[in-house]
Amino acid sequence: MLELTDVTRRFGANIAVDCVSLSIPEGQMVGIIGRSGAGKSTLLRMINRLTPTSSGEIRFEGKTVSGLGGADLRNWQRDCAMIFQQFNLVPRLDVLTNVLLGRLNHRSTILNILNIFTIEERASALAALERLGIAQTALQMAGTLSGGQQQRVAIARALMQSPSMVLADEPIASLDPLNAQIVMDALRDINEREGITVITNLHTLDTARAYCERVIGMAGGKVVFDDSPTELTTSAVRMIYGASGDGTEISESITSTSISADRPVVPVRPKSTGPLQPALSANTAVAGVALPA
Repeated sequence: MLELTDVTRRFGANIAVDCVSLSIPEGQMVGIIGRSGAGKSTLLRMINRLTPTSSGEIRFEGKTVSGLGGADLRNWQRDCAMIFQQFNLVPRLDVLTNVLLGRLNHRSTILNILNIFTIEERASALAALERLGIAQTALQMAGTLSGGQQQRVAIARALMQSPSMVLADEPIASLDPLNAQIVMDALRDINEREGITVITNLHTLDTARAYCERVIGMAGGKVVFDDSPTELTTSAVRMIYGASGDGTEISESITSTSISADRPVVPVRPKSTGPLQPALSANTAVAGVALPA
């Protein structure tokens, strides 16, 4: 259980997040919606502790996350994986190495300095890439990939952290409709197959309805809606987004990522109760990519 109690973040005189209290059970797929500046990104960054709280408390499984420091804070940021709108990859490193960076907080400082990864770690990274349908890009420089491919690499890197929770900050905001659907399918697969809590900020109402079992609406730093997608009525949408300049209701079509019903989906493995990234042998090749030594 993730619990937020009266969480507030101030930037000078501006209150970005205003006294937010939430309880999110393990395994939920939660979408946070709202206008730009509503406080969505700040809220996720406070949960991950990239941004400190001004007041209030964040707890996870009985541990006070908002008070962590040092090694405990690094361990929390390992267990609470963050996926960003701008991917945050290292463009001049190959895709496989970018994914392996997700293991840094699981390893000794010496191994990280020497940039030494085990064959099991490399195998797990390739398995994560294969799961997301991009194993063939493993040896390409990350900067040569399309935006949709880079976001899938970022998701694979998050998987390598073996997280208890995944936070995705506008993961499809800069993607075309097809890649947006592929990325959201991948996040839903992680949530359903591993039972990992996924909390994602979204701009599009149709995406929130299609993928999330719970939708949280924010306006002016406050939570103004917290219910199932079926309760996103016209009045609820007006409460979250307001009305257009002439007072008419906002058209959901302007926020839509919908594409044709026969769109392809990201290839995924059958559901499994096994580990997050299945180990492969040293001689295994994944999707035609030879396992690096």
